[in-house]
Amino acid sequence: MNTYTYPLPLRWADADAYGHVNNSLFLTYLEEARTRMFQDMLPVDEAGRRQRAFVVSQSVVDYRAPLTYREEPVDVQVWVVSCRGARLELGYAIRDAERTYAEAVTKMAAYDLDTGRPRRISEGELEFLARYTEA
Repeated sequence: MNTYTYPLPLRWADADAYGHVNNSLFLTYLEEARTRMFQDMLPVDEAGRRQRAFVVSQSVVDYRAPLTYREEPVDVQVWVVSCRGARLELGYAIRDAERTYAEAVTKMAAYDLDTGRPRRISEGELEFLARYTEA
């Protein structure tokens, strides 16, 4: 499987009183990796981005191990589980060479923010997403 990998730097403020990254921040980490992955797919102009948006409809995170603050980045891997019509499902793993800290799935809809309605995923978007699709 071909994945997009974003080396995410941890921030000292991400650590809670127990010294590990608070679970609520894992969704932010997924969003950051996904946004960076999508940079090459989405239009550069604001109007185009509004018409070719993707919105999250569901997120599920399985926490596997505590992630403590450290100077080294943690890898956030992203891949396409399925892509059809207006629906997109992405898989994620937050890990380093030694362990997996979380696995996640987000279900998304291709969306036109100007009309407030779902839209079909374009051929160009499908071609881009095919690079990261599970076999």
